[in-house]
Amino acid sequence: MSGVAALQLDAVAKSYRQGDVRLDVLNGVDLEVAAGEVTALTAPSGAGKTTLLQIAGLLDRPDAGRVRIAGHDADALDDGRRSRLRSAELGFVFQFHCLLPEFTALENIVLPQAIAGIGRRTAGRRAAELLEMMGLSDRASHRPAALSGGEQQRVAIARALANGPSLVLADEPTGNLDQDTAFSVMKSLIDLAHGAGVAMLVATHNPELAARMDRRVRLEGGKLREGAASPV
Repeated sequence: MSGVAALQLDAVAKSYRQGDVRLDVLNGVDLEVAAGEVTALTAPSGAGKTTLLQIAGLLDRPDAGRVRIAGHDADALDDGRRSRLRSAELGFVFQFHCLLPEFTALENIVLPQAIAGIGRRTAGRRAAELLEMMGLSDRASHRPAALSGGEQQRVAIARALANGPSLVLADEPTGNLDQDTAFSVMKSLIDLAHGAGVAMLVATHNPELAARMDRRVRLEGGKLREGAASPV
């Protein structure tokens, strides 16, 4: 890959203890995701997919190995600087949209920008642009309860991109949607990533969705394999 990877994991290891038993969840994971690349992460249930995403998202620290976000060595940073790096370079999309119900679609996208110190007028323009890209300009003033499941998830995707992250981490972003809506939402996600040059790591159990992404990796036995078989 040319240039600086949006995400680089080098020999990442993570273990947990259950009583006297040590569970080795990640055992030397190596991964690079380039700008504009959408990578599907598949794994059997309980294989450590969520742990990997939490470490990549700077929500947890590995026991060993190195995590780099847009060229920044995250493991060398204290908690405050890790939080600032996470805010500046990372976006998150979850299975459930987690929109704030009392705010409109536009306001939900303005909020993370306001927290980052962006002026309201600028944030509003950015939010409107993202809603237009997601085909939701006519839903800007609607609150989440007035939106369909697919529309809510599109707003959540726009919110994840609001602050111009280098990397978006998505955990089963279509897991709560029917098949047709899931394909439509995933197309929007991939188109935005390619258009904005944003790297995405998308965890999914859906092999048909995974096949539509640029690249597929499978986590099994604590390690990643490229171009892996369909998830179980």
